[in-house]
Amino acid sequence: MAPKEVLDLHICIIGAGMGGLATALALAKQGFRHIEVFESASTLGFVGAGIQLAPNMARILDKLGAWSDIEREAVDLKDTSIRRTRLSIIAAQTTTDNQTEGSTDQELGHVDLQYIRATYDYPHMVGHRSSLAGSIYNACKREKAVNFIFATEASDMKSFGPNPSFTALPRKSGGEPYPVTCDVLFAADGVKSLVRDQMLRLHNVSAKIVDTGQAAYRIMLRREDMANDPELLELIDRESVTRWIGEKRHIIAYPVSNKTIYNMSTVQPDLHFAAAPSATYTTKGSKPQMMEVFGDFCPKVRRMLDLVPDGEVCEWKLRVHEPLPFWVVQQTALVGDACHPTLPHLAQGAAQAIEDGAVIAVVLAKLPEVSPEAINKALRVYETVRMARAYTLVELAAASGRAMHLGEGAAKEERDRQFAALKGGKGPVPDKWADADVQRMIYGQDVMKIAEEEFETIYAKL
Repeated sequence: MAPKEVLDLHICIIGAGMGGLATALALAKQGFRHIEVFESASTLGFVGAGIQLAPNMARILDKLGAWSDIEREAVDLKDTSIRRTRLSIIAAQTTTDNQTEGSTDQELGHVDLQYIRATYDYPHMVGHRSSLAGSIYNACKREKAVNFIFATEASDMKSFGPNPSFTALPRKSGGEPYPVTCDVLFAADGVKSLVRDQMLRLHNVSAKIVDTGQAAYRIMLRREDMANDPELLELIDRESVTRWIGEKRHIIAYPVSNKTIYNMSTVQPDLHFAAAPSATYTTKGSKPQMMEVFGDFCPKVRRMLDLVPDGEVCEWKLRVHEPLPFWVVQQTALVGDACHPTLPHLAQGAAQAIEDGAVIAVVLAKLPEVSPEAINKALRVYETVRMARAYTLVELAAASGRAMHLGEGAAKEERDRQFAALKGGKGPVPDKWADADVQRMIYGQDVMKIAEEEFETIYAKL
């Protein structure tokens, strides 16, 4: 346990997303007594679609006492099936006479996931984003040290240290701005982070928002909506992830909430955000346009998309930003999407934000003294432990997306040969999320243990 004066540090967190919640909970579990979380929303009325619950995430949440509630309604994945939407030239050469070029549901590759629990002590599960965030939030509320300040925006950074300060702006009518000063500040305010932008400007650093050219639909189908279609019921009853891939597009789908909901997440070319301001990340979608985008996918997929009610189509812009040269300035540090937003192709966005929070709590608890210099060095230990890993996974996610979205040509044919070899248990998996070597790198690392064991060595070198 850290010395008493360390545990009395006043810690502020901006943002109550996955990274902010995990940071608050992890700090409370380490014994810190004064933790404030500022959130611009009036309440945490959690929404969103399905989310993958990888072993590296589960390991941390179990240590923090928040895993059992999540696990109770999550679905334990047994396998994944990667399927093509159109026959390629190489596939057409091996099909039967009654199969022609066009929409298809042919399996490219199949990966058994049942070994994951035995290998990493935790399964690979899928659940609802609201269940994940709600369970961490409820765990925070059980900690007396954590105080949430809702409907309050953080703006106008006055200082990054030695006592970070910012202006808190209540959103309620008549609310007056007021200054907030703390000993340590964590900015978990997302990909549009104001703290990051001000931090970079101060150091004349540019890290541009990267337009990926991609957007996503996130769809939740209820079991009762699928009840009259045996093929669709088979999908929701299977403990499996299915990914349909096509040129510049794919769909990943799986059951959540004890198989009462079927989650579908798409990625497709961005056709609707190009003229929008950079701050715009969501837009009301058009069902006819969605059906047209995936019009050459197999009939099963098109039937599921057709179940989405008119007027309930929402499209998300997928944006990331260039890697940052630093995450820490004085006694202020960036967390989660504020410093390493990622594309969804490895399903590690939330997990990496949670890893950030867990490591932060470990390094602060190991502070040898309370001083601005010591706090800065501890935060740089966090940066050292986390930065290379996070950016490696960001690039792997982008690479996996490129492989999934190949058009006709030699590269696609080679990818399909690799998928075909999987059925014989040979070779790499083009879908990096399902590759055993990539899983070993992601799931096999216990970042809390690494931070614990390497703190003194890294700290001494700073």
